[in-house]
Amino acid sequence: MGSIEVRNPLLSKKLKRTETRLLIIDDNQIRFNKICELLTASEHQVHAFLLDDLQTFEKQLHLNWDLVIFGRAYDLKYEQALSLIRLSKQPELPLILLNPDDYEPDQYVTYIRKGIYDVTNLDYPDRFYLSLLRALSFSRLNQGQQHLMQELENVQTQAQALVAESNKAVAIIQEGIHIEANQDYLDLFGLKSEDEIIGLPLLDLLQPKDLNDFKVRFKKISQGQFDQARLEITTLNDHVKLNPLKIEFLPASEDDALQITIELAANEVIATPLVSTPVAETTPQKPNTYQQINRTITKQPSDFNALVLFSLAACPESVFQQDWSTSNAYFSNIQNFLKEQTNVPLFKINHALYVGLFQGASEDVLQSKLIGLSPLSKPQLLGVNQQTYPLNLRIGYTLINKGIKDEQQFEQYTERAYNTPLPEQQENSIELAASSASKIELVDHSLNLSPQGETSLLNALQKSLERGEIHLKYQQLYDKQDSNLYTYEVTSGFIYKNTWQDITAIRELADDPVFSIKLDRWILVEACKQLHNFITQYPDAKIIVNLNKEVLFSDRSFPEFIAKLITIVGSKQAHPLVLQFSEEDISKNLNDAQKFTAQLIQSGAEISLRDFGHSIYSESILNQLNVHQVTLHSQLAKMLDSDKSTEDLQERINHFHEIKPMQMLLRELNNMTMFANAWNVEARYLQGDYFQKKLDHLIDVQDQ
Repeated sequence: MGSIEVRNPLLSKKLKRTETRLLIIDDNQIRFNKICELLTASEHQVHAFLLDDLQTFEKQLHLNWDLVIFGRAYDLKYEQALSLIRLSKQPELPLILLNPDDYEPDQYVTYIRKGIYDVTNLDYPDRFYLSLLRALSFSRLNQGQQHLMQELENVQTQAQALVAESNKAVAIIQEGIHIEANQDYLDLFGLKSEDEIIGLPLLDLLQPKDLNDFKVRFKKISQGQFDQARLEITTLNDHVKLNPLKIEFLPASEDDALQITIELAANEVIATPLVSTPVAETTPQKPNTYQQINRTITKQPSDFNALVLFSLAACPESVFQQDWSTSNAYFSNIQNFLKEQTNVPLFKINHALYVGLFQGASEDVLQSKLIGLSPLSKPQLLGVNQQTYPLNLRIGYTLINKGIKDEQQFEQYTERAYNTPLPEQQENSIELAASSASKIELVDHSLNLSPQGETSLLNALQKSLERGEIHLKYQQLYDKQDSNLYTYEVTSGFIYKNTWQDITAIRELADDPVFSIKLDRWILVEACKQLHNFITQYPDAKIIVNLNKEVLFSDRSFPEFIAKLITIVGSKQAHPLVLQFSEEDISKNLNDAQKFTAQLIQSGAEISLRDFGHSIYSESILNQLNVHQVTLHSQLAKMLDSDKSTEDLQERINHFHEIKPMQMLLRELNNMTMFANAWNVEARYLQGDYFQKKLDHLIDVQDQ
């Protein structure tokens, strides 16, 4: 037998034909040179950049790279690099880790699960090179897919423009059968509606005089030989008034489908094309909204899809009383607001109408996502040029299949969504728990529990609660250990004179403890309703709810209420609910705090303290109170702005850990520097606008 040469396509020259762009994080110039020399010796064109600090890495992430190779750096850890890459414009950029000094082979899977593409050793050049080739191949495939999808959109858009401008009848054929057609195509063959043509064989309609020749050509075209795609036929169809027919076949976006176009005479009237011309406000090169939705579904297919329509329910007159820049920015910011709040593909129909594509792995998951959107129907605030203006949205939805046939069907979907309100949560158990919120048993102690008169702010808050217009804001935590990915802090507030009021900062609530308790119970019920719905998507989800002191110190039946809520939520988590109180409030009555928090822990909740670590009472609280976690004071978080103060913060954190080991949360990390520096201190959870802003409902920032 003759020998057979087997060649791995990974080792072909295709990866060498374009420049390889490497971002190398290392404090060793020799290793950098060795990597570059290894690639150039194998005939690669290399552009590499060496860095070993956070700020340079942040800047370089704004550029396009093929690979990141992580060796060693003074103030940058591979975990930081991974998290920053995920939040960059290239979230799938592969990172290769050079063997750490303490690396053990059985740690390999752990590194991969954290997001490392591969762990490799530069001391074994051949193995390192193969690892790099695999990562480079993966990276190029991702880049190529994105490029091809963009090219496909450009080609389809050009085809759309040609159809609109060149008098053509158009239909889509699948396995020789019509599946759709435009009006010109129907008129050409004397048909009144598309229903008459769906399922009709192409041959029955074209009726070519030279049947055998057409069959041979069509078979080749169906096999992808588009050099045969332009032809003329003489038709025997009596309804057709022009002969011969000038036909061209093109690939269609549907699987195994063909587009047939037939040129019409110049005096033929063009009706509605299969791919409608863009509306006046868009350029001819921009696809229609329904086409953009179809292409998005093609990129990320799902069996369960819904269109959610966001329409402006009312426009504040104050917007039009400002200058043009303000008015224009108001409408532009609506789209930004919706993108931030939904984290799904969003499409603009006009300045006051947007449609979002929501998808789920199952019908229940999709339903859960739709139910979760209901808080966005509450009155909102929209920031414009350092000012805030009211935003009122009407939200509806419609289920769709795997695509939208044409502009007419899209309009039907839009109308249906406009008239169909969001689904409501079916379970009413938590609603029943809400009814018990008014049954408050007060603790008998010296605290004066009678109202001291209502301020205008407190009065406005009471009215807002009666109308159900209190807003709960959910902000996802980043877990450095990648195990508790779906933990959210819940804050609350309401809109007063077009400004946002944080409920935990309203000191007047202390003047009316009964109302304060009622308010906190309502917040807990609404947060647990969201959680109950959200665990359909993420069973491991849990929430940290910020509360005022009155519900802890003055509500005798509060532990029973919490136990009931936790049971009704139905989570598989041992402790899905964390109650977070102010350190300042706890420090003023530490003895009672010990007793009442112990009761809440027995009821199944965990306890957390916010604004912790910035007072003289922090140490004594840790020594005397059973807390599961603390959220560090914002002044401590600001210490992450510089390397020196970051070291000081770590010393303070070490001191707290010596008193009591616990989980720590750093919040208000609203820029990359603070977020990245937080990796250099022993606080497990990170939170801030850089990772996810405060939103009106529970979503996973990494869902898309």
